[in-house]
Amino acid sequence: MKKVLIVCGNGLGSSFIVEMNVKKILKEINKDAEVAHTDMTSAKSESADIILSAKDIAEHLSGHSAKVFGLSNLLDNNKIKEILEENI
Repeated sequence: MKKVLIVCGNGLGSSFIVEMNVKKILKEINKDAEVAHTDMTSAKSESADIILSAKDIAEHLSGHSAKVFGLSNLLDNNKIKEILEENI
């Protein structure tokens, strides 16, 4: 099962909201994945297949083994859906 990691600066607010949206979208597109959220520092050592974050944070995670997607709008569910459909 693939793992989707949602990353924000503190790993509390926006990443939690996006995690809920990702879980809802996965149900809509009938795909399954492990979904979690965390802060930027923890994300560097955590394993994942896909990382979703704001663009400025994504730049700091460019060396990660996961596919890192920097979103200009974390609440753009259409873009998140597109990423999930293509990568899960």
